Amino acid sequence: MTKILLLIDFINEIVHEDGKLAKRGYLEFIRKNNTFINLKKLIQKARDFKIMIINIKVGFSEDYKEAPLNSPLFGLVKKFNALKLDTWATDFHSELEIMEGDKIIIKHRVSAVYGTQLLPTLRALSVDHVYIAGVATDLAVQTTARELHDMDFRITIVEDCCAAANYEDHKATLFTINKIAEIVKVNDLVFN
Repeated sequence: MTKILLLIDFINEIVHEDGKLAKRGYLEFIRKNNTFINLKKLIQKARDFKIMIINIKVGFSEDYKEAPLNSPLFGLVKKFNALKLDTWATDFHSELEIMEGDKIIIKHRVSAVYGTQLLPTLRALSVDHVYIAGVATDLAVQTTARELHDMDFRITIVEDCCAAANYEDHKATLFTINKIAEIVKVNDLVFN
C-alpha cells in the first residue's frame, strides 16, 4: 500500500494575513483552530514515515488565460489581480516548510485533479491511499476527495489540518464527506 499526503492551497493569498482572500474568514479560522500548529505535526509525521508530500496551489498566469470566466469563485480574480502565479500571492505559506523531494502541482480550478498532473503522478507512484489537508475544506478539499474516491483511491482527511471561511462550512463538509473518506485528527493519525 503506497500512501501520499496532499497539502492543498496553503498559499499566501489565502492563508497569510496580507493575502487578499485570507480576510474572507480563512485566517481567523486558522488562528482560532490552531491549523498551522496541527499542520506542522502532520508534516513531521509524514516525514517520519517517509510519506511523500505533494503541495498543490491554485494560480493563474499573468494574463489569466486559464481563469474560468463563468465561475462565481474565479471569475473576478483578474479584476482584483489575485492568485497570480510567480508572485508572493501564490507562494506557499512559510509554515509549510517545503523540502527537496516534495512535489508541487499547480491547479487552475477548485479541484486538485482536474487538468493537473496529480492523477498521473499518483498512478506512476502506485498510490492507493491519499491523505488530504487543505483550505478550503468545503471547496478544494471536498472536491479533490470526491474525485479521487471515485477513481478508487482510499481517502483520509485530516480535519484539524483543514480550514474554511467559517466553522459551519467546515463541519458541514466533514459531516457529509465522511461517507466516502475517513476523517481523523492529526494526533490520532497513524500512517503505518
